[in-house]
Amino acid sequence: MFKKILIANRGEIAVRVIRACREMGISPVAVYSDVDRAALHVRKADEAYHIGPATASESYLNIPKLIEVARKSGAEAVHPGYGFLSENPSFNRACRQAGIKFIGPTPEAMELMGSKTRARQTMEKAGVPFVPGTTKGLDSLAHAREVAAKIGYPVMLKAAGGGGGKGMRAVRSADQLASALEQAKSEAMRSFKDDEVYIEKLIENPRHIEVQILGDEHGHLVYLGERECSVQRRHQKVLEESPSAFVDPDMRRRMGETAVRVGKAAAYSNAGTVEFLVDERKNFYFLEVNARLQVEHPVTEFVTGLDLVHLQIRIAAGEELPVRQEDIMLRGHAIECRIYAEDPDNNYFPSPGTITRLLQPSGPGIRRDSGVYEGWTVPIDYDPLLAKVIGYAPTRREAIARLDRAMYEYFAGGIKTNISLFRRILRDPDFIAGKVHTGYLDGLLERSKNEQHAARDGDRRIAAVAAVLFTQMENGTAAAPAETAQPAAGVSANGAAGTHWKRAARMDALREH
Repeated sequence: MFKKILIANRGEIAVRVIRACREMGISPVAVYSDVDRAALHVRKADEAYHIGPATASESYLNIPKLIEVARKSGAEAVHPGYGFLSENPSFNRACRQAGIKFIGPTPEAMELMGSKTRARQTMEKAGVPFVPGTTKGLDSLAHAREVAAKIGYPVMLKAAGGGGGKGMRAVRSADQLASALEQAKSEAMRSFKDDEVYIEKLIENPRHIEVQILGDEHGHLVYLGERECSVQRRHQKVLEESPSAFVDPDMRRRMGETAVRVGKAAAYSNAGTVEFLVDERKNFYFLEVNARLQVEHPVTEFVTGLDLVHLQIRIAAGEELPVRQEDIMLRGHAIECRIYAEDPDNNYFPSPGTITRLLQPSGPGIRRDSGVYEGWTVPIDYDPLLAKVIGYAPTRREAIARLDRAMYEYFAGGIKTNISLFRRILRDPDFIAGKVHTGYLDGLLERSKNEQHAARDGDRRIAAVAAVLFTQMENGTAAAPAETAQPAAGVSANGAAGTHWKRAARMDALREH
């Protein structure tokens, strides 16, 4: 077993890996940029090394610097977390050349799965179902038109070299294709330094369901159930759960066996995720492989009882998987909310700043994976993910209730967060009923926006009526409410007391409105 591991990452995932190292008797080593000197992962590590300025390309993406720190610290292995260099075969290969173990799949498997077109070609040979479309990049607009006409509109253009919604364009008619292709290629080049784009049939309102796989370096590969990841905003996951309310035991087995077949076709080892699109008739199609630990791995840990980071480290150290497929049972239900520093009232724009007050949820069935603390300044330079809150219970309804309670316990002062978004989702009837798809959240937010506009219009109408009535009362021209029309005994209808009471009654009526 390793004695020292370098964590080539930051934030909550670096803290998560540091905790796993401590539990296994391994010394954790952290790295930090200029703006992360006081970050939580730095405070929790045994050693921490400065690797450059805030710009990621000069720090967390600086391969030579990370290899230098690994050697200097005496780390025998590197855990990349997720994001940054976690799926970069060049970093993986640089670790290998330096005699440092990369905790993840081989660089060859990464290269195969890093290109969506190459992955589709491999899956085609392995007999894995995937969405109709091209297995190679489009070489011209004419080629795109030919394929689109064959598979039928609507279609989806996708960047071959990446994900996260970058380089993706939905095309619903032939006259949109030329501009959409140009935009997709341009965005793909900016995001991934590769403008290769392929085309596939657009499945309307699909579910995004993924299967966690785990393989050792001795040829054993298992699947650990599925995660429902359909609650997304602009193709970015917001909430994940396991198991999916849509998947029955037979479908779970078929998806799991297909995911294992995908892994074996790529000679995959360590933790990975096979993603599928699923239509309303429960047909599933291969989408891609994420060759790393996923952000949402805690929900799988809850329902399987397995620690994926422990297992990643043990596999990298050469150990065999301690479980076989027949040993894996799913128990209960887990849901994860990603807490971001972003402003819901400003189109979810990042909200950096100092956390002046932090109240975090706890209690039965609640887990927090956090990378922040009160008094820390959230930088603008990186992904605004602050923490993940996971709720676990015997049933989905109970997990929702626990997580809903937790969201009302959570408060971060000094910055804006998306906590209010989860309060809305967790109480939405469609979500509670499990009626979600990849367009669900965009629809919910659109309805919310319309409701807010209607409420503001209603407030303006009430204010206008109130202003008119107030002016009339001041001028003594407004009619009295029916219940105050008769003067009190002994008081003239034209007397001062009657006028005063009438005005008071009118003001009470306005207040009620």
